[in-house]
Amino acid sequence: MKISARVQNGACEHHVVLATCYCNDLYREAAFRGMKIDRVDVHVEGEFGSAGEPATGIVYNIRVVANAAESEILDVIRHTDTVAEIQRTLRVRTPVTLGTSKRYLPSGR
Repeated sequence: MKISARVQNGACEHHVVLATCYCNDLYREAAFRGMKIDRVDVHVEGEFGSAGEPATGIVYNIRVVANAAESEILDVIRHTDTVAEIQRTLRVRTPVTLGTSKRYLPSGR
């Protein structure tokens, strides 16, 4: 498995998470179909603005080597895109809330 992300700032870690989630799901979905994957390469790109701005234009490309016909590989690639949890979460703009259930004290006390 090879994962690459174009680095612009610390936020690119989100791209690595997206790629990793996709790979995990791809192996799972391929196994359901009796497909053995020999290699997966994922390359993710996106734009980041100033600090605090969300990423835009996220695109990921997949290369898969497996013991199946090209049409079957393309089918599992496309299907996995529809069930990958991180991709689905990003697409629906899920709210994220900071909880305040713990008490924090300055160090040295």
